Amino acid sequence: MHRRPLGRGRVLALVAAAILLGSCFLPWFAVGGDGDLPTLEQRAFDGPGIVVFLAALLVVAMVALPYAAGDRPVAIDAWPIYLLLLAIAAIGVALWPLLGERLDFREGLLPAAAPGWWLAMLGVIVLARAVFEIHQHPVQR
Repeated sequence: MHRRPLGRGRVLALVAAAILLGSCFLPWFAVGGDGDLPTLEQRAFDGPGIVVFLAALLVVAMVALPYAAGDRPVAIDAWPIYLLLLAIAAIGVALWPLLGERLDFREGLLPAAAPGWWLAMLGVIVLARAVFEIHQHPVQR
């Protein structure tokens, strides 16, 4: 049984999914920690960022789907699905600071205070490149 190669676009999609999944466990917002005050941290799961986590899991599932289905091609494994997952992840990253509670944009979303959110933005950019690569790759049937 011969398996087709994974391809550069799908490898990039897996890298982007790993970045997005990792970013969800890092702080997306942090303030405080001065003196005796505790640091107030929020993560992706405290708002619409949870859709970033779900989109990353779906990207991993989409990459694995053709290999789970066997030798026959899967119709859903196409670039429009990856584009939809990119849009979902991008909306989650963009809406998180807008819909979050008690966010102070001046200090709480700086890269040192919110590494998860900035890493999620990087993951969305890498996923966008992956979608472009998948779109450019000819369909193997």
